[in-house]
Amino acid sequence: MIKNGFICLLLCIISLPQTYAKDNKFKKFIEEQNLIEKYKDYNQVIAFDSAIANVQETGLSYVTRKTLYVLIKSETASELSSIILDYDPLSADISIKESYIIRKDGSREELFSGEKVYDYPAPARMIYWGARQKMVEPGLLQSGDAVYIEYVRKGFTYALLQADDDDRYIPPMRGHYYDIVEFFDTKPIHQKYFRVNLPSSKDLVYETYNADFKVNISEADGQKIGEFELTEILPPKREFRSVGNVEIAPKVIVTTTKFWEDKSKWFYGVNEDYGSFESTPEIDLKVKEILEGAKDELDSIGRLNRWAADEIRYSGISMGEGEGYTLHSGDMNFTDRCGVCKDKAGMLITLLRAAGFESYAAMTMAGSKIENIPADQFNHSVTVVKLRDGSFKLLDPTWVSFVREMWSSREQQQNYLIGSPEGCDLMITPISAPENHYLKINNNATVDNDGNIEGTITVTAEGQSDATVRSIFTRSRKNQWESNLRNQVLQLYPNAVISEATYSDPYKYYEAPVLLTIKYSIPDFVKINGKTMVLKTMTSNGLFGYAQFYDGWSNSHKDRKYEIVGNCSQLVEITENISLPGKVKIQGIDDFNGGKQGKYVSIQTEAKIENGELKTKSTERYEQRVYPAEAWKEFVELIDIKNRFRQDFIIKF
Repeated sequence: MIKNGFICLLLCIISLPQTYAKDNKFKKFIEEQNLIEKYKDYNQVIAFDSAIANVQETGLSYVTRKTLYVLIKSETASELSSIILDYDPLSADISIKESYIIRKDGSREELFSGEKVYDYPAPARMIYWGARQKMVEPGLLQSGDAVYIEYVRKGFTYALLQADDDDRYIPPMRGHYYDIVEFFDTKPIHQKYFRVNLPSSKDLVYETYNADFKVNISEADGQKIGEFELTEILPPKREFRSVGNVEIAPKVIVTTTKFWEDKSKWFYGVNEDYGSFESTPEIDLKVKEILEGAKDELDSIGRLNRWAADEIRYSGISMGEGEGYTLHSGDMNFTDRCGVCKDKAGMLITLLRAAGFESYAAMTMAGSKIENIPADQFNHSVTVVKLRDGSFKLLDPTWVSFVREMWSSREQQQNYLIGSPEGCDLMITPISAPENHYLKINNNATVDNDGNIEGTITVTAEGQSDATVRSIFTRSRKNQWESNLRNQVLQLYPNAVISEATYSDPYKYYEAPVLLTIKYSIPDFVKINGKTMVLKTMTSNGLFGYAQFYDGWSNSHKDRKYEIVGNCSQLVEITENISLPGKVKIQGIDDFNGGKQGKYVSIQTEAKIENGELKTKSTERYEQRVYPAEAWKEFVELIDIKNRFRQDFIIKF
């Protein structure tokens, strides 16, 4: 529950004109709340964080935010030496009203000056839309010092507009408002308060997550008011491979949109009105060229998808008005040959429509789920195409460069919203079977009487496993390709001699699954002591581990609270056939045979001696990308079995 003292403090901040009185209130608040002692295990604490959003009929919002930071440990003062505020000048504006230091002794030092407040272009990589930052620089602080900052943000943060006066700050879905307010930080927050004031004509739709909020909804003076409060918020405790903080930590989502169908129709309309998908004679000619020799419907779609994926460079250049939510026109993308995800998706839609397909844009949240409340929880744009049988097929030209899939299965179990004229509800991407992403590693080798080994390793893969195997080529210069392949063995076995290393053409990924071959020899690979041989198989050290999505996972933590995130579903099959000198017997061979069939993950291991050969095989199945917390028990068992299987073989002559 929120302490009444916090609300009283906020009222005092608003009402007291005397700076010394306000400073005294802050100092008294820090002492009364015993913040230094209460949060002594942390470097700093946010004493309070207050945000009040005033929304107009147009959807334009003014958010006044007041925050008090307190340094706990002097040795970590650098963490509070600067406070950075991000904004985009074409859709938002930030005005810093007050900023100063309150020293432990109660004295005050102003920060609101040209020497202490900076406004500069934000660092940019791959997306060059003119974002900026404002920074306040408190400088050196000591334990017990506090920094207060108050600023007003006008506009929104999800798209870029260009217009006159306040028009540029009105959200693209005019008349509507939304906000996602995170009630967490990397540092503790002692008290946090958010209030939204809406015109009474608007719907106030909200949801709270992951905490017991104090919520008050009221109406006064022609406004609908929503208040949300929380106290003593500690930083989220991360778990191995858990979902992001935004899914596990407290947050509030507020919107004036009641139905996803309305958001869907808006997204469709804004791009159609702009003419994002209109073709040109030059584009028509390119489509004809791409589709020459196409065998069927899916082949045609695949060719167009590959062209948009491989030929449109990921580099964001601002189009001006509508940037951020409007897809660039096909003509612009075709001419510039660059763009971000929405522009690559838009280019593909233009190509598909020029070829006679029915195609639309869709929005999603890459790497995270979308809560089922119609707010703009999107960071990625993709494409859907309607097939002859009436079904829709997802396409993603951003994520499938050098990938044999038309849709990236690294995006499975991910919500998305299609922009359609009829309006669509929120949907979720399907799970892709592990067989679609197999990784097969095989080693055929011979060990001689001196313990030397000579053999051939082959690797083949499909789907996302194929793309990952192939990445040692597609993400490197051509003159590094062969050495990258050789290094897969040499980094584990430095004394190995590689006599041959071959690979299928990395750039012709669409023709067939990848195939790698390495011929090698390693002196003194096997330890021999009299009648005993100690052998560790080639693959037991994690050979081609970079392509095994779940290799190297630790099961040291037995209990889980949050969902588990992998890269993708996957099937991993590893076999070895090693010819041994003479008649041999393996000590404790039954220990290497076993398995566990689970709902989410499975493993089967096998080892045997047959005709003088040690034959081993392990098969691992990972059924999806995101797993519930209860699936961790299956992971723990799988990792135990896998580690036992990778132990040394004791071989008796």
